[in-house]
Amino acid sequence: MSDGTATTTTTDLDVRLEKHRVELTGYCYRMLGSSFEAEDAVQDTMVRAWRSYEKFEGRSSLRSWLYRIATNVCLDMLTAGNKRARPMDLSESTPLAQAALSPRPDNTWLEPMPDNRVLPTTDDPAEAAVAKESVRLAFMAALQQLPAKQRAVLILREVLAWKASEVAELLDTSVASVNSALQRARATLAEREDRAAGAAVSDPLDEDQQKLLDRYVAAFEGYDMTALTALLHEDAVMTMPPFDLWLTGHDDITGFMTTLGSACEGSRLVPVQVNGLPGFAQYKPDPEEGGYTPWAVQVLEISDGRLTGFHFFLDTKRWFPLFGLPLHLEAEADQVQKGE
Repeated sequence: MSDGTATTTTTDLDVRLEKHRVELTGYCYRMLGSSFEAEDAVQDTMVRAWRSYEKFEGRSSLRSWLYRIATNVCLDMLTAGNKRARPMDLSESTPLAQAALSPRPDNTWLEPMPDNRVLPTTDDPAEAAVAKESVRLAFMAALQQLPAKQRAVLILREVLAWKASEVAELLDTSVASVNSALQRARATLAEREDRAAGAAVSDPLDEDQQKLLDRYVAAFEGYDMTALTALLHEDAVMTMPPFDLWLTGHDDITGFMTTLGSACEGSRLVPVQVNGLPGFAQYKPDPEEGGYTPWAVQVLEISDGRLTGFHFFLDTKRWFPLFGLPLHLEAEADQVQKGE
């Protein structure tokens, strides 16, 4: 009898903890800038909560308690001081004539994340919009510039709408300290010129934005550089982590695609929802096995009816499984899917 009761209690606790996994993953992802570190942090949080649940006296809600544990886990992980970044955060853009593909270690880079792993479902459009904006690449990169505790304060106050008193209790500090940290964090973000990049994307996409994406797919799959140029803002940016190269301007971008990037001709694009932005899984032709092989997860930024940024995350062995994407596309299946 006692064993059955214990099992029921354990199962019930597991269910209660799992209800918070997506929002906790979103929190840890904003804190850490890494998809996989965020999931590790949440798993660590769940294990700690499960092991110490008997000591949880219910003086706060289970959700608040989990956020306290997750915050401590993230702060411990951030003690090494690593700040994840985008290529444009680390160097100046490279002219096409000097373009070279030089990789940096994985822990250098801000990583992409599927929306469904970090954005809880909500019936509140305003809440959904704030959540999406807070995982966009530009905002995520700005967060990485903040000291760890300022980062936590800003996320809890501005993104999750916690009260200053609740944040103070979580961090074992004073309300005055929380308000001061929030003010400093806001000032740092305000200094970043790119903080609004991609902010013009509607949720859901409006008709013009959807048409822009349709035109982009047609131009990219057709490798039509004239059509692609017409879609790019004159200051559009292209990045390709883990390479530190980044290009700016449609001439250099299309020039790269027809030279160093020419193997992407004939690619197929599969839509994905990533970092609160439209994106695509790119498969390029597989000359050895036929069909198409994974090449990149693309994240697109849109503003004023043009593409202002597109970012190619190339470590497909990591990203495609994370997004639940197949590691091969058959040409025939692809044609059937497209109705060709």
